[in-house]
Amino acid sequence: MPNKAEVSNTTPSAVETLDWRGRPSHPYKHGGIRPAAFLLGLQAFEIMAIAAVGNNLITYVFNEMHFSLSQSANVVTNFVGTIFLLALLGGYLSDSFLGSFWTILIFGFVELSGFILLSVQAHLPQLKPPPCNMLITDDGGEHCTEAKGFKAMIFFLAIYLVALGSGCVKPNMIAHGGDQFNQEDPKQLNQLSTYFNAAYFAFSLGELVALTILVWIQTHSGMDVGFGISAAVMAMGLISLISGTFYYRNKPPQGSILTPIAQVLVAAFFKRKHIYPSNPQMLHGDQNNVGQVHTDKFRFLDKACIRVEEAGSNTKESSWRLCSVGQVEQVKILLSVIPIFSCTIVFNTILAQLQTFSVQQGSAMDTHLTKSFHIPPASLQSIPYILLIIVVPLYDTFFVPFARRITGHESGISPLRRIGFGLFLATFSMVSAALLEKKRRDEALNHNKTLSIFWITPQFLIFGLSEMFTAVGLIEFFYKQSMKGMQAFLTAITYCSYSFGFYLSSILVSLVNKITSNGSSNGGWLHHNNLNQDRLDLFYWLMAVLSFLNFLSYLFWSNWYSHGSTKSQAESNTKENNPCGQGSKYFEDHNVP
Repeated sequence: MPNKAEVSNTTPSAVETLDWRGRPSHPYKHGGIRPAAFLLGLQAFEIMAIAAVGNNLITYVFNEMHFSLSQSANVVTNFVGTIFLLALLGGYLSDSFLGSFWTILIFGFVELSGFILLSVQAHLPQLKPPPCNMLITDDGGEHCTEAKGFKAMIFFLAIYLVALGSGCVKPNMIAHGGDQFNQEDPKQLNQLSTYFNAAYFAFSLGELVALTILVWIQTHSGMDVGFGISAAVMAMGLISLISGTFYYRNKPPQGSILTPIAQVLVAAFFKRKHIYPSNPQMLHGDQNNVGQVHTDKFRFLDKACIRVEEAGSNTKESSWRLCSVGQVEQVKILLSVIPIFSCTIVFNTILAQLQTFSVQQGSAMDTHLTKSFHIPPASLQSIPYILLIIVVPLYDTFFVPFARRITGHESGISPLRRIGFGLFLATFSMVSAALLEKKRRDEALNHNKTLSIFWITPQFLIFGLSEMFTAVGLIEFFYKQSMKGMQAFLTAITYCSYSFGFYLSSILVSLVNKITSNGSSNGGWLHHNNLNQDRLDLFYWLMAVLSFLNFLSYLFWSNWYSHGSTKSQAESNTKENNPCGQGSKYFEDHNVP
């Protein structure tokens, strides 16, 4: 096993992987499709468990905890936002200290304990407020007793144990699965692209089961049984993880992954007044910087690589004063992808609406499929996943090989283009939602007519297709960045987009209510617990406008990112002795949209 110094000077693909005993892994015994399949099983079970809770949580909070509709929506969005924000913690612990496998195992049991506590609270009446129908009591549930004190503490402890566990597990499932493939092998590089699509298929399958079977059980057998089944499903996911132990390729932790980043920032600050050398190859570490292109972006960081030699002194500069070009380029990559990441926040704010207000929107519609069978509103989100479990395999089987022959890219189309197409589609999901809500509200108020729940299908269907492009493209884009030993952390950054999106949703709801209630005796657009009195359609139109502006912003930033990459490649190819050829090829293949 290499020491930390040796590992830190290698590229991601060159970092030695280990078997379950800590010995170097064998290329024919460890890694590949087989261990990745166990992780796909974990992903399907984990999302099945968390989706069954999260997608119907607003109903539980509103009906049994007796929070107002807007409070309930914010509880859900804050819960989901916290899950994805904690993904950063999971990625950091994995890459720095624990490794992906142990991080998944430890926090998988934390998540399981949260599901069990939720089930216990839902089952015991003494841990909940007295039963009360929030929809038929006076003033929209004003006289119902809201959960407070010990009861509220138990509830929030349970959901945030789930959030902590799920947040730390999510990025490591994807990263550990990606680690099973050697990116230096062209065949396995193609398999890695297939794995990302398969991971989304597992995600879709888990969501579909959760939103149909598990939500139906919650509706008909009680939330306590539903939460209990989520706990059982999570346990099955942990069994799937453990079953692949003998076959995993495990990347060893690298020590604190944030220290090298901090060293670059500190060194660049202290050398900010130094003159940049006329020849970039004079920078420290440039000659030995195999696999990394020197770029012109954020040139102020390059000053961290300037040697300061004092006369008569043979002492070496501290690593907090002198960094290598490769180390600086890692920080540049991290800074460069921030705008790409930021452009997906509004996209996930739209997702928050589909998991909160659109569920309530469905509750105000005719949910009967037949005279005796009706569709639980939380199951509405199964609509896109029914399509996606068919579309995703077709996409990977037919479209990717066809596009690969045209573009030469192992993923068919580059991750950045895939993200852009998804962001473009997301706008039309909100347009569809706004048109439907206007029609539903007009029919209810003017004709006393309740629309069928099937009218809500387009907004979920369009967003599902949008998510297939955006979510997979974003994960693949971040995972393939050449940040050595930081795959789990970079994957976690993609989940922060979900977090910020859900937090932004909470802010928008409160802000829109405040602004639209000024000078009005009827309150804001989303003030009431009754959608027939609210103006959810106008809120959806606002989201559509924000989504389109966000797409235009993405076009600018993705072009800025790819222009810098291709420019650096062209410049590096003109050098007589180019030490960065492999890195140039990397940028050409993976980062240009």
